[in-house]
Amino acid sequence: MRIIFMGTPDFAQICLAALIEAGHEIACVYSQPPRKAGRGHKTRPSPVQAYAESLGLPVRHPLSLKDGEAQADFAALRADVAVVVAYGLLLPQAILDAPKRGCINVHASLLPRWRGAAPIQRAIEAGDAETGVGIMQMEAGLDTGPIILERRLTIAADETAASLHDRLAALGASALVEALALESWQPQAQASEGLTYAHKLDKGEARLDWLQPAAVLERRIRAFNPVPGAFFEWKGERIKVLASELVEASGPAGYTLDDRLTVACGQGALRLTLLQPAGKGAMDAKAFLNGRPLPQGASLLSDPAA
Repeated sequence: MRIIFMGTPDFAQICLAALIEAGHEIACVYSQPPRKAGRGHKTRPSPVQAYAESLGLPVRHPLSLKDGEAQADFAALRADVAVVVAYGLLLPQAILDAPKRGCINVHASLLPRWRGAAPIQRAIEAGDAETGVGIMQMEAGLDTGPIILERRLTIAADETAASLHDRLAALGASALVEALALESWQPQAQASEGLTYAHKLDKGEARLDWLQPAAVLERRIRAFNPVPGAFFEWKGERIKVLASELVEASGPAGYTLDDRLTVACGQGALRLTLLQPAGKGAMDAKAFLNGRPLPQGASLLSDPAA
């Protein structure tokens, strides 16, 4: 097929690579404009743009697709279909209607569960037993279109957002190629029950609230690994927690129960096993405590230096 590809992050780049390997013609790639990132705040292209340009593919990154000129340029590509994967812009009806077979989307959840921006993280945070990817025929609503094809996988007990991202990206790429190989599409309407929204991650959510149950915090730590990173503060330093384990213990919520980074929560306790101080690499609890003694009875409810 002659395809317009629309995507921005690593997840989308893996899908683009699969389309090329499957022999599809990429008429043009649309991606979000280059943005400043990293410590030097240098302007960097998105993973999709960088990959597309390395292959000599034409890349466009309009700020909007609402004006007539952008829509005419899109239609002039005369694509069979547009494939949209975490692009970052809502598509107006003129764009949705331009390709011969419309626009399809690769979404990283089992719709209608977790429509929206952060389906991978929210599935882990909620304790879902499974998730998957859906190839959806797009319409004007947010992730409301009928499903062409769906593939499922089990969420592991130690799953992080990083590991689930990679597994779903591979599954989504193969499902996309499979869907495009079908002679005809017979999209099925999404279920009328079970709708949830995967709201965009807020950095304010990342601060660990020790008054919550340990099981809730353990899932949040995994869901926010690697970004934005669940954290607490100790002596003026922000400490990310990348991994933890549930412990059968109790005590005043927010206080350490031993000298091994076991912290009492609103219900149960957590032992923090992998941490990352600001500006440093990840380290296990023993290495962390070598430089930052955190004794039994220490309070993590607020910053002691404040």
